[in-house]
Amino acid sequence: MKKYTVLLSLYVLCFSFSNAQKVNQADSTQLRNIYDMALLNGKSYDWLDYLSNEIGGRLSGSVQADRAVRYTEAELNELGLDKVWLQPVMVPKWTRGFKEYAYIETAPGRTSIVNICALGGSVATNATGLKAEIIEVQNFEDLERYGREKIEGKIVFYNRPMQANVIQTFEAYGGCVDQRYAGAMEAAKYGAVGIVVRSMNLRQDDFPHTGAMSYGDTPPEQRIPACAISTNDADFLSNALSIKPDLKFYFKQSCKTHEDVESFNVIGEITGSVYPDKYIVVGGHLDSWDLGDGSHDDGAGCVQSMEVLRILKKLNYKPKHSIRVVLFMNEENGLRGGRKYAEQAVLNKEKHIFALESDAGGFTPRGFSFDTDDANFAQIESWKPLFKPYLIHYFEKGGSGADIGPLKDGTIVLAGLRPDSQRYFDYHHAENDTFDAVNKRELELGGATMTSLIYLIDKYGIKNDMTDVKK
Repeated sequence: MKKYTVLLSLYVLCFSFSNAQKVNQADSTQLRNIYDMALLNGKSYDWLDYLSNEIGGRLSGSVQADRAVRYTEAELNELGLDKVWLQPVMVPKWTRGFKEYAYIETAPGRTSIVNICALGGSVATNATGLKAEIIEVQNFEDLERYGREKIEGKIVFYNRPMQANVIQTFEAYGGCVDQRYAGAMEAAKYGAVGIVVRSMNLRQDDFPHTGAMSYGDTPPEQRIPACAISTNDADFLSNALSIKPDLKFYFKQSCKTHEDVESFNVIGEITGSVYPDKYIVVGGHLDSWDLGDGSHDDGAGCVQSMEVLRILKKLNYKPKHSIRVVLFMNEENGLRGGRKYAEQAVLNKEKHIFALESDAGGFTPRGFSFDTDDANFAQIESWKPLFKPYLIHYFEKGGSGADIGPLKDGTIVLAGLRPDSQRYFDYHHAENDTFDAVNKRELELGGATMTSLIYLIDKYGIKNDMTDVKK
């Protein structure tokens, strides 16, 4: 009897191993089909070409943003999805106005022009511009150390660079972006009349990088104009100040904040065949800053997300869960689209089990980061061998994406595509974020990698779902 039991156990073990091999082979074959479809018959690069070159920068509330909504809605309808619709959302409207102008004055009549741009949400200078002495600081602690006596009536120059020896460039960005976002609010407390912020960029160049800033609860009459300066010119200004501390800085900008306007999230869905009331989301943000055409940030993420549903349709894959692509509006200066989508999901009592965002550029994909528990992360890590042939190795716990963050409810698994990030901040929020900076093959690899993860999540479900899909 004992011998029979041992033989039976060995048989069951061999059968289970054989079955697992078949499942792995099936998944491996499906991933190969996905990558083939993306690389040989991809659509993402053509979509991005139109978004970038025919529409351009898509700042929330702009005509270009509205054109992007109509274009992507039409393209999703062309895919033959089960549902395509627009979700209304009120968004802020800020316009840049005439091109900004700035110079350093070391003596009357002796000036050097520098490259600046207004920060998103900034107030304008007066019609003739602003000229004042300038004081260089590294952080908000420096403001406190100098105090009102040395700051009042001057322009504050924040010159803390991104830390070059931090390998994860988003971490380096996070280490200095506070000066851009809250710099004007903090400097105004000490009587500053304006701020200039070193661009968030690891490269030395002449492109100023814009980005969102906030005045907090600063009264409107106390709000001061804020601009970014290119990294080359930030170094030039710093060196000039070391020689002549009483030099003057002049800048002029005519930006303006308007009343909120209506815009839309663009949503397409393939309805699930087994769990139609459980949702998997993949998306990016359709809005961009206005200096370039937003190809990397985040046109790439939008077209890659659209590509996920296109590939699944082309492969005749019938998902078990409902899979949605969501092109969020207003990530750059308000996150209204992400919040609206999450709010409507709660009102509609929709159960979201997984969400994936691509918002780190169209560069070579390296893997994903996941905001989830240990059980789900262990399941996802077990799929790493399937991605190895495509050089996808980065599976780590961490952040996901700003737009899908509001969906977090303690059960949903959130993920972010993680491309190689070393060049991303060369283009982020600057006028060189244009279509020619995107490599077709890298973009398509990202779309295929996203599709592969969505396929596996749909097939195997998540661990904390009471109706977890049987393997």
